[in-house]
Amino acid sequence: MRSRTAGVLTALLLVASTVACAGEPAARRPAGESPVLRQNQDQVERTAGSLRRLDDLPMYEMTYHGGYDAEAPLTDEELARPDSAWACSLFARGPESAGGPEFARNFDWDPNAAMVVHAKAPGAYASISVSDVSYVLDGGGPDLADPGHRRRLGHAVLLPFDGMNEKGLAVGLAQTPDAELPERTPGRALVGTTRIIRLMLDRAATVDEAIALMRRYDVEFTGGPQVHYLIADRTGRAVVAEYGGGELHVVDDRILTNITMAGTSPADRLSDARYGALAKGAGTGADALDLLRRVAQPHTRWSIVYDLDDLTARLVTGQRWSRVHELAISSPG
Repeated sequence: MRSRTAGVLTALLLVASTVACAGEPAARRPAGESPVLRQNQDQVERTAGSLRRLDDLPMYEMTYHGGYDAEAPLTDEELARPDSAWACSLFARGPESAGGPEFARNFDWDPNAAMVVHAKAPGAYASISVSDVSYVLDGGGPDLADPGHRRRLGHAVLLPFDGMNEKGLAVGLAQTPDAELPERTPGRALVGTTRIIRLMLDRAATVDEAIALMRRYDVEFTGGPQVHYLIADRTGRAVVAEYGGGELHVVDDRILTNITMAGTSPADRLSDARYGALAKGAGTGADALDLLRRVAQPHTRWSIVYDLDDLTARLVTGQRWSRVHELAISSPG
């Protein structure tokens, strides 16, 4: 039976302890100052006061009020930790499918708390995304009674692991075994593996716009796993964006697991068990959540299906498949 979230949670803010650049100790930044979040006191209070626990994964939900500098230098929170447990599975369907245009993913990793984030920064598209909040809490879980934790959690807005915006564009990442980034381009902003997703959700309405935006930034994998991205829009266009040989490759495909995509044949891809299962099922009338269930791993943390047409999402946490949270891209307040 589906449980409907009573509203759209909200979320927090100013990260007093965030860093101005990668590797700089948080203690060097004065309390109350954030290098990337742009909020007045009212926005801080509205976001911090709206944070709530969605279920016992634990999964939280928040609505972020205010703006942020999406091109600010990398912070310690954005440098992902290496881990061999990544086994994510993603796929997209077009408008011709029974469920219409959809984007679905399993996030398979450590047993960390997570958060649904609703955002609408000034000049940006509204979006809904999901983040592993251990990245903004130094690997620990949130204590909602701790004002410092509530402030730090606001930075989850800049760490989407997957998400969808109001134009029906969706993006998600997965670990890849081989990736070679291009040389740094002088004067070009450097962003992290999740920050580039935030930029796409904020500024891109189509797959082509998302790829063009990626080409305007240098992406950094330092401190964490190499990743590639599945990007889809409501028209049915879907591609994999993957770095290799020092360049960004765009591969026409609508399925993504943890295998190298650029330069591989269809037979090579189908030899991967999860890719093959999704390729077989995605073209049928099977429900998207059922397909995610078929390829779930023991450490699947969340499974989500974004409807790119009506801008809603169905979320399952910890493989509790009978309990589906129904979400919407917009939120009250």
